Amino acid sequence: QVQLVESGGGLVQAGGSLRLSCAASGYIFSIKTMGWYRQAPGPGKQRELVAVWTSDSTNYVDSVKGRFTISGDNAKRSVYLQMNSLKPEDTAVYYCAVRDHRSRDYWGLGTQVTVSS
Repeated sequence: QVQLVESGGGLVQAGGSLRLSCAASGYIFSIKTMGWYRQAPGPGKQRELVAVWTSDSTNYVDSVKGRFTISGDNAKRSVYLQMNSLKPEDTAVYYCAVRDHRSRDYWGLGTQVTVSS
């Protein structure tokens, strides 16, 4: 059974930094992408893709470009998200996600990030 475990969330003041980590356990067939999503509090808020990592590329949602950096390690089956210059609007539950080359998706349970103004 595959499990993704996130860590590193917490409460930080605006302008501060946090580093999220996610480690996968269990068998995953050939990882294709690893990424981070987030879901902000409030009715109607959708889960949005924040950043995605492959072995040769990274992509970010516009709102975090220049502030967040995603990195990954296929051998360790781990993905990280360095978040700098945090803003109150970054407050959300952050989820780690992994997709394999059979298009199977795996999700973590999420870690809360709260940015105070």
